Amino acid sequence: MVSNETLDQIQIIPLANIAKREAWRTALPHSEKQHVLVWTTRGQGRITLAGRRSGFGVHNAIFVPAGTMFALELMNGTFGSVIFLPADERMGLPEAPVHLRIRDVAAQKQFSTHLENLQRELADEGPGRNRAAFAHAALLGVWLERQSGEEPGAQYNDAATRLVARYTDLIEHLFPTHHGVRHYATALGVTATHLTRVCNQVSGKPASQVLNERVMYEARRLLRDTKEPVGQIAKNLGFSTPAYFTRAFQNHSDLTPSAYRSAKHI
Repeated sequence: MVSNETLDQIQIIPLANIAKREAWRTALPHSEKQHVLVWTTRGQGRITLAGRRSGFGVHNAIFVPAGTMFALELMNGTFGSVIFLPADERMGLPEAPVHLRIRDVAAQKQFSTHLENLQRELADEGPGRNRAAFAHAALLGVWLERQSGEEPGAQYNDAATRLVARYTDLIEHLFPTHHGVRHYATALGVTATHLTRVCNQVSGKPASQVLNERVMYEARRLLRDTKEPVGQIAKNLGFSTPAYFTRAFQNHSDLTPSAYRSAKHI
């Protein structure tokens, strides 16, 4: 049975609305508890997905599994939709990241039809609404499977990309512990030098920057979205002292945590 809670996890937000939010909420690496499906209809940008950075344009479909680190850079005039989907195995959604460039007009129309049907059911208050919305959302998974072919996520399967994906996955689990790059490299069975070189190759950033940006996203989120004291936030993120956290945050944002919390427009 499809619950109201599951239905509430399905959201469709225009890309233009996402772009109007504080830029760091999309531009800094983070993860979501739900699956994220991005569909573009105009414009372009860059996506860093599981550590792999690539460009996207019109009629691109980008699937981000729940818990997968990603960052989205949107150029002005980029339009489309962001669909949040529940991490429910019954939906048959991919387990790995997928980035598709859809050139076939019929496939583009199919996606638009599935999306319109889903939007209609989400707005409907009639009987069977939950089951119908869930079914239309699941059809997006079928569409992804068919467009991906026999090797979904194949562009993420080379050795360098796999290593960076494993690194970002570890970061998602361990970043509050405030371990350094050397700790992650050891856990991955490589040297810190090799990990940094591969991160530069795949994501365009050294391993230390990938890690630091994830920590700073969480710091900004906690400062903006909670009322936790700065000292507690520092502790939650594994900093040894509030002063150490303040220096690290100021180096990243040019503001102290308290000043940043007060400056709501940033």
